[in-house]
Amino acid sequence: MSANVDSSVRPEPDKVLQDLADYICEYNVTSEQALQTARHCLIDTLGCGFLALKFPECTKLLGPVVPGTIVPNGARVPGTDYVLDPVKAAWDIGCMIRWLDFNDTWLAAEWGHPSDNLGGILAVADFVSQQANVENRTPLSMLDVLCAMVKAHEIQGCLALENSFNRVGLDHVLLVRVATTAVVTRMLGGSREQVIDALSHAFIDGSSLRTYRHAPNAGPRKSWAAGDATSRAVRLAMLVLKGEIGYPSALSAPTWGFYDVSFGGKPFSFQRPYGSYVMENVLFKISYPAEFHAQTAVEAAVHLHPTVANRIDEIEQIVLRTHESAIRIISKTGSLNNFADRDHCLQYMTAIGLLKGDLVAEDYEDETAADPRVDKLRDLMLVVENPRYSREYLDPDRRSVANHVEVVFRDGSKVEKEVEYPIGHRLRRNEGIPKLEKKFAQNLRTCFSDSRASQIETLCLDHDQLVGKSVLEFMELLRN
Repeated sequence: MSANVDSSVRPEPDKVLQDLADYICEYNVTSEQALQTARHCLIDTLGCGFLALKFPECTKLLGPVVPGTIVPNGARVPGTDYVLDPVKAAWDIGCMIRWLDFNDTWLAAEWGHPSDNLGGILAVADFVSQQANVENRTPLSMLDVLCAMVKAHEIQGCLALENSFNRVGLDHVLLVRVATTAVVTRMLGGSREQVIDALSHAFIDGSSLRTYRHAPNAGPRKSWAAGDATSRAVRLAMLVLKGEIGYPSALSAPTWGFYDVSFGGKPFSFQRPYGSYVMENVLFKISYPAEFHAQTAVEAAVHLHPTVANRIDEIEQIVLRTHESAIRIISKTGSLNNFADRDHCLQYMTAIGLLKGDLVAEDYEDETAADPRVDKLRDLMLVVENPRYSREYLDPDRRSVANHVEVVFRDGSKVEKEVEYPIGHRLRRNEGIPKLEKKFAQNLRTCFSDSRASQIETLCLDHDQLVGKSVLEFMELLRN
């Protein structure tokens, strides 16, 4: 027999897949800090989705694939009257919450938004609870949803700590598909073996290319890509629960596995075991709907606005000192072609902060971008790396996202502001949480009447009351 003939003996599942399944099936979330943070993440993420419903470019993508379709005992899409199959409901929820780039963030070797997983989690939680109700079984509780969120955050975040998918051209929504797949397979009643099988499919799918996030191709796909990923995860989980087999060496198979095909032949590295670290340290976008690497630059620019606003014509140069990841992802020159291009441009967001003393979602639209002063300021900007910022960005004890804005005037005078930690950082939780709750209250009122918004707000700000609610009651309250 030729030595080159491949063996058809199926190996044991890759250890990465087994470790993920063990975490999903055996770990109990006991951290009160993680659960409290998960509640804040839940309300902030839903609020971002409610605000997105104001934008027709988002809402035109929502609803059943075939117009008019209603799924009996299906999953509901918050803020709407849609009742859909859980796969499309996950797509819609995921699209809403990511549309404005205003939900939470995780920054490490890889970036991403772990709350993107809520699309699949909430759709499946409602679907499972609807089925349980029909069969006179107990529906899931909102505590179950919070625990699922903690685990999805942990999976996405721990995979991101040491493994840079962007450096091989892959988009971080791969990690959304992986994390959601693990969590929802278990929520749907899957065994350890079925979680492993479903995860193998999640990796076999490969990943989107990042080209839609970067010049010259930046566009609105980045606003629905995570919804697509969390939706695909639900589909894969349901296929496996119907008996579809898995592929045990999906990661490690020579030549054909994920490592060799998509990751330069390198296996994944891990910094820490799975627990609740990511949820406890997640970054909230509280002040500005801006790509997270620019949050502190916008905060610095807003701080400088009162001094700069009346001297725009006197500016000689603006120096932005930042970290390497910001330069690689969102520093760009030249024309910006659409709202998605603008909200991934460090210079654009900083210019708006200097000019207006604020940054809101509408500032990415054509009307604001047409102000000639915006491009004038962009042309005066010099972006340089501060090596300390880059080091402390990756330091697990710091996780800073620092930016320094310096405005130099033609008379030689200058003003400057450094912000190392955004207001949504763990080190600024006491300052940030009241603002996060205010953001939620404001976003609720873009979608619901004052009376309904107050009812939702009262429930969501009371941790003990919320965790005791059934998913059925919660989702009914969010219908519009």
